[in-house]
Amino acid sequence: MSANTPGHSRGLKKTHKATIAGVAALGAAALTLSLVSGNGSTETEPQALSGTQQVAWSYDASSPQAKALAAGIEAQQSTIGLKAKQEAEAKAKADAKAKADAKAKAAAKAKADAKAKAAAKAKAEAKAKAAAKAKAEAKAKAAAKKRAAEKAAASRSVARTPVFANNLDGWIREALYIMDKHDIPGTYNGLHKNIMRESSGNPYAINNWDINAINGVPSKGLLQVIYPTFKAYHVPGTKFDQYDPVANIVAAANYAADRYGSIDNVNSAY
Repeated sequence: MSANTPGHSRGLKKTHKATIAGVAALGAAALTLSLVSGNGSTETEPQALSGTQQVAWSYDASSPQAKALAAGIEAQQSTIGLKAKQEAEAKAKADAKAKADAKAKAAAKAKADAKAKAAAKAKAEAKAKAAAKAKAEAKAKAAAKKRAAEKAAASRSVARTPVFANNLDGWIREALYIMDKHDIPGTYNGLHKNIMRESSGNPYAINNWDINAINGVPSKGLLQVIYPTFKAYHVPGTKFDQYDPVANIVAAANYAADRYGSIDNVNSAY
């Protein structure tokens, strides 16, 4: 069998086989190729095959037809490969773009969330600051109102405080004014009679001869009170001085109220 006879694959190159395969794929009908030399030209005449006829053909890889067919098949394969490569590149590019878009969208969302969170935090801080400021202002306003009320009360108190004469009558009346504020009982007459008996109205009177004097605590002042008694029954708002007439009277009246019910009930040494 000749080396150029179809079916003898050992004599065909790889490109020849691809060409033959391409020829086989051109149609379902079998073709008979005859190369006839005549009058200096080559003619090809296809004939239909019957079911019992065999395909008879001659193949020359160096012929222009074979080369053209191989070139066409190679071009088609190249086109298909290029198209597949382009489609793959387009898909990769689309995937990369989708991925970049998703990343940008996620970054934008994260940025928006962070901005919203920061805005909410700033709003909460501003609200807390405003509340604290309002509370401080309310507190300051209440304190100012209290001070104003106290000042007004003090002013009214000063305005209502009578001026007492600096004599026995004035001392007794001032003592009664203070005693009334501290709920200490006593009358003008009760104070006056005991003062006249004890000191004759002398605020600097002192007893240096009785048992108290012997014990080192002499009686002093208008109502002749000893220091321990004056100290125990001294009334705040008066001077801490046994010789002060008003302080002496109020302390003595406070002691008498505690022991006798009232200075009015004292008619002798007490």
